Amino acid sequence: MTTSFYLYALLVAVLALALSLGGSRWIEALYGKNRDILTFPEEVERRGRWRPYVLGVLFFACGIRFLFMTSGLPLFFLLFMTALLLLMTMTDFEQYCLFDSMMIPLALGGMALTAVYPSLFTDHALAAAGGGVVFFLLGILSRGALGGGDIKLMACLGLWLGTDALIFVAAAGSIFGGLSALVLLLLGKKKRKSAFAYGPYFTLTTLALLLIRGL
Repeated sequence: MTTSFYLYALLVAVLALALSLGGSRWIEALYGKNRDILTFPEEVERRGRWRPYVLGVLFFACGIRFLFMTSGLPLFFLLFMTALLLLMTMTDFEQYCLFDSMMIPLALGGMALTAVYPSLFTDHALAAAGGGVVFFLLGILSRGALGGGDIKLMACLGLWLGTDALIFVAAAGSIFGGLSALVLLLLGKKKRKSAFAYGPYFTLTTLALLLIRGL
């Protein structure tokens, strides 16, 4: 291992701690300001009790994996995207909410990626537009099963991933989400008209893809 590797690893550890503490506080602040849209407003503390630990451990694990894959600016983009995806995963699992306060920096990060690597622009812009339109139509057809947050999330992911990867994430995330919903129905944990969060299945599928192949 080189000295630069250990320095990067130390940086990732510091960022993991910052995300664990600062990210969790950010989420709590968003819950406080948007209490009217929370699905479980009376269970904020209980549902988020493991959040700081999960955020820190998962970010550190992803960061170490990325250190073996790349360095420099690509590593920065991967860490930035991973932090936001983990935060969104937490809020959607806990309260079935995806906040614009997180979506905007995710979109801006994707735009920055295409600005730094102009060869990606056309494919990623088409993926963002196509993903947004397709999921908007699916949201209408599903009568709200896919919410506005999911639609914006897919558009943002298109900016980061491009067409082929976005299609994979959309397909795999939908399958895993559908299977999870079916299992919960069979176990009696959910009813047919119960709210269900699909966002985490898209964010976690994206993270898995990043861990395998990078950006």
